[in-house]
Amino acid sequence: MPPLPADDVLPRLFAEGVVCGDAADWLPRLPAESVDLFFTSPPYADARAYSRIHPDRYVSWFMPFADAMRAATTETGSLFLNIKNRVANRGPLKGQRHPYVYQLVLAMQESGWRWIETYIWAKPNAVPGRFGPRTKDSFEYVYHFAKGGKPYFDLNAVRVPYRADAAEIARRKSDRLGRRNTEAGFGRDRTKTYLHGGADPGNVVSVPQTYNQHRGVAHTAAMPEGLAEFFVRVGSPKDGVVIDPFAGGGTTVVVARRLGRRAAGIEIHDRFVAEAHRRIAEDDPDDVPGSLQHVG
Repeated sequence: MPPLPADDVLPRLFAEGVVCGDAADWLPRLPAESVDLFFTSPPYADARAYSRIHPDRYVSWFMPFADAMRAATTETGSLFLNIKNRVANRGPLKGQRHPYVYQLVLAMQESGWRWIETYIWAKPNAVPGRFGPRTKDSFEYVYHFAKGGKPYFDLNAVRVPYRADAAEIARRKSDRLGRRNTEAGFGRDRTKTYLHGGADPGNVVSVPQTYNQHRGVAHTAAMPEGLAEFFVRVGSPKDGVVIDPFAGGGTTVVVARRLGRRAAGIEIHDRFVAEAHRRIAEDDPDDVPGSLQHVG
């Protein structure tokens, strides 16, 4: 990538929507503390023919990206990282779950990222298959890391309808002893629960897998728009800057722009970039909207 003044990097990204290039080149050029939200799903270890990273070296491969994103994140900004562990197909751990995901989370925490929460993306229509002595994979992780101690987090943007009926809501509103505090400095007040217009959805997010890669999105690991929508809504303000450094077919960018964010992505494979440009231009939802449900 030719030198580009720092002041020109974000305008270039916003103008193109998704640029064709290596995140290793683009991320360090982002202005310091300029990004409100990184939401991304990087290549998983040993998972795709177009980008094979051995799980034993995944942490060392990813950490330069993590460090560059942290430098570019605002003090109230976050990184939501969608990633999945895998069964090792060779080496001493062959046949076992490889711990590279957990190793990465700990490495990021040690590097200065604040590990806020672990979300489970529950996939009710996960693809069946032959997995040895285990059930099919029907969930993935989304890890929330923050730059500072008070990250932007809009729970009201993702609330879901209450399950309780009107009588139960009225009864709970009359509770005067509902406050619960924790030693970590957090807590909740059940007496205020029903003043928000909807329930806390919890950290298990149920979003059906998309099969739009077979219906036009030229990517073998297309993310459902409902997943991106949940985390863009909760993790970034209106008009905030949202960047996906492993943009693929552009789902994060399409969804974030639809929600009023200034969004852009970086993608190293030109065929995916072309598809992202098409989707951004058309802004036509290409899969069944995600079902954001309270699970539990």
